[in-house]
Amino acid sequence: MSSGESTTAVAAAYLDDSVSWKAFKLDSRLNQAIEHLGFRTPTLVQSNAIPLALDEKRDIIAKASTGSGKTAAYCIPIIQNILTGKDIKEIQSVILVPTRELANQVHQFIIKLLVYCANKINVINLSSNLSDQVINSMLVNKPEIIISTPSKLIQVLDKASPSISLASVKNLTIDEVDLILSYGYKDDVIKLEEYLPIKKNLQVFLMSATVNDDLNELKAKFCSKPAILKLNDENISSNKLVQYYCRTTEFDKFLLSYVIFKLNLIKGKTLVFVNSIDRGYRLKLFLEQFGIRCCILNSELPVNSRLHIVDEFNKNIYNLLIATDDTNDTNEKEVEDSTSNKKDKVKKDKEYGVSRGVDFRNVACVLNFDLPTTSRAYVHRVGRTARAGKSGMALSFVIPDKEFGKHKVASLKTAKRDEKILARIVKQQTKSGFELKPYQFDIKQVEGFRYRSEDAFRAVTQTAIREARVKELKQELINSDKLKRFFEENPQDLVSLRHDKELHPSRVQTQLKRVPEYLLPESARSDPQKIGFVPFHKKIHKKGRKNKRKNDPLKSLKMK
Repeated sequence: MSSGESTTAVAAAYLDDSVSWKAFKLDSRLNQAIEHLGFRTPTLVQSNAIPLALDEKRDIIAKASTGSGKTAAYCIPIIQNILTGKDIKEIQSVILVPTRELANQVHQFIIKLLVYCANKINVINLSSNLSDQVINSMLVNKPEIIISTPSKLIQVLDKASPSISLASVKNLTIDEVDLILSYGYKDDVIKLEEYLPIKKNLQVFLMSATVNDDLNELKAKFCSKPAILKLNDENISSNKLVQYYCRTTEFDKFLLSYVIFKLNLIKGKTLVFVNSIDRGYRLKLFLEQFGIRCCILNSELPVNSRLHIVDEFNKNIYNLLIATDDTNDTNEKEVEDSTSNKKDKVKKDKEYGVSRGVDFRNVACVLNFDLPTTSRAYVHRVGRTARAGKSGMALSFVIPDKEFGKHKVASLKTAKRDEKILARIVKQQTKSGFELKPYQFDIKQVEGFRYRSEDAFRAVTQTAIREARVKELKQELINSDKLKRFFEENPQDLVSLRHDKELHPSRVQTQLKRVPEYLLPESARSDPQKIGFVPFHKKIHKKGRKNKRKNDPLKSLKMK
């Protein structure tokens, strides 16, 4: 179960009603915490992994979907073993995760499990925004559980060794193994073997969404008696995710985004992915001219701000989040926006990750404003919706080869390969049992909004983007300190810490924030309530002709 996730957030299909928590014979303090969190019934991965880990002392290799309860499946045995083991003040468990955001989520979840025995077990998150001096002073006290990214742990061990020892470690957990390896952490994980005790004294948890050759190599290196759990849960959410792609021009990406969000054609929270930081600010500055509030999430923002943005998004304070997935499957290379000849020189966080490893909750739609550069990245992105058995939708904008480069300012270099990437995505999704459907917007209904879009787009100059980027960075640095020092004690500061404030382009046009009645279709002018949720699909006759009996909701903008 992902960190902080209650049973209500887990699909019924993941639960194992045949087993109760009492069957595991856990410490009463741990049982009390589990009950307090609302975990009424274990999930499949928990009911299989926990007895094997506690009773048979087996290593666990678990392949299970996001939202199926993997985090609790390894955290509960770790805490149980420490509570019932010898009372030694040494580091007993190491948990490795791929990103800072996931490290924070796992840390918060363990704190909740320790609510009734906090004095017995101490836990430290090395990937938190703490100075090396503070981390070293905390490590001297030998916390029982350490959470970290692989690179940060190796960095701390290299600097602090031999004052910090992992000789007493009884458990090693590597969460999101496939993502850790794709982020280039393999060498760090291998090097960790030098600091750990011999294999037979170590219990290992390897949690992953896929099982491949790289994972098998880690299994051979760290595991002595593994139990492999391949839970057959792929079909649980196979029909919950609906995927569409739309071939469009470079400028029409912005036009369609304006129409979709201004007319609320998507109900619920939306996660928008772009391929560069500048690109995210260009879209935000464009949308905010129409009164569409949204916030930015990227690797150059302070850690505290990023964690706070994710937390507030999960609490439904923000409904629209523009995320820059800087490190996903790009080998951490900087993405160069074609509107500038200079690469981003701002230092980015190498431990940042959005498309996976972050617990985004109740996302109704993932919009790939910019198509990712690999099919694997696409899977990770759309995996942010239709989680834990809930329904979701993914829509991807694709630039045809003939349209690339026609609108210089709106263009992006990565779009040159959109058609090739789309072909790979379709092939991969078909192989996995999913269908990626084409969708054509009724451009006639959208044309009325084009003039306003062009006017707003011209106001978003490269200078405006640069100024907005610097302004928000300064703003978030200030907010980061507030978050660190005051927020828990002064909840009234929430207003000053909002992340979706307007940044403003150079030219502010307040008249764009309202939608004139004449722009709407006739059927919606008399009754604005007729504009509502619009599913992105069309009914097609067997002969291939459109179904004339049922109006296309995007043409009529009517709620069915």
